[in-house]
Amino acid sequence: MAEDRVSSISRSRTLEEMAEFWETHSLADYEDQTYEVEMTFDPSARRSLVGIEPELMTELRRIARQRQISTQTLVNVWLRQRADQVSRDAIAAS
Repeated sequence: MAEDRVSSISRSRTLEEMAEFWETHSLADYEDQTYEVEMTFDPSARRSLVGIEPELMTELRRIARQRQISTQTLVNVWLRQRADQVSRDAIAAS
């Protein structure tokens, strides 16, 4: 869930908050607030999950908030910049 979004039913801001909400609530109680959607999943659009140390994640979230971007965007931009630099350095060294 994007950090700037709020779940429409649970009012949760994080996946953890949403999980806690649904552990004690039934979707049947909110059937009038739901609707059917058609979804297609693209297996090639898979994302990779990488564990990040809690203290580092806190710092990344703070920086992302300051820049008014999502933490995911910040991490992807920084990783792309670093990977590009390492590739350029390898080419220059050969």
